[in-house]
Amino acid sequence: MEIASKSYLSLLSQALRKLSGAINKSKTIAIFINQIREKVGVMFGNPETTPGGRALKFYSSVRLEVRRAETLKQGNEMVGNKTRIKVVKNKVAPPFRTAEVDIMYGEGISKEGEVIDLGADLDIVQKSGSWYSYNEERLGQGRENAKQFLKENPEIRSEIMVKIREHYGLDGEKDEMDPKQQEEFDLNE
Repeated sequence: MEIASKSYLSLLSQALRKLSGAINKSKTIAIFINQIREKVGVMFGNPETTPGGRALKFYSSVRLEVRRAETLKQGNEMVGNKTRIKVVKNKVAPPFRTAEVDIMYGEGISKEGEVIDLGADLDIVQKSGSWYSYNEERLGQGRENAKQFLKENPEIRSEIMVKIREHYGLDGEKDEMDPKQQEEFDLNE
């Protein structure tokens, strides 16, 4: 078993060395998904490691650590997960940043959740207790109800998105679309 794993690791390293050049020339992206294992007998430091040796860590340009932070529920029904993403290595931008997104079952990343969170951070969406409102209009009590309101009212969601994008200097073709075009654009992304 020891010999097989060493030959596997050297093959992996050799393959990654060849792949990295081809990937760079063709301007493509390769995504590797790995798992976390526990090191045995670690007393100090992080006992978590990823299998496959050091080659994947060395050759990667960006490494993300993705973990479930909490389960999102609507009543008693589980509807998704709040997921924390941490950049643990980045050769192309500043590392060690974190983000939290809602990954909804059957939908993917919730744009409405992002709009509410960013809008509240920038004071575009007002939060008073558990109520969310925008321009004196109540979006809903609780985050999930506010997300549902934005799903049902894409024109308000687009309005808030435009203000968020303007705040960050992201003017683009998305801002100039009417809500119906915006919805079609979002579905095609």
